[in-house]
Amino acid sequence: MDRSLVSVRAALVLLLAALAGVGAGLLTVLAGDGAAGGVLAGLTAAGAAVPVFNQAIAPDTVTGGPAGVRTGAKGGGDRA
Repeated sequence: MDRSLVSVRAALVLLLAALAGVGAGLLTVLAGDGAAGGVLAGLTAAGAAVPVFNQAIAPDTVTGGPAGVRTGAKGGGDRA
């Protein structure tokens, strides 16, 4: 069992989303909205941050050919 449970990219996206949620929740509590408001704001910010960080962090792409060449199942690498 040499494979990890989650990829490094997924762990980084979730970590950044959690940090954004904690930051938003902390700022909400410090603004005087109470603990419940802070938790709700933090969860909302973390949920909204996941797709943002998912788009911002480029996926690991492994290509077998030169950059910009797409190959299909039938080997049509010259067609774009």
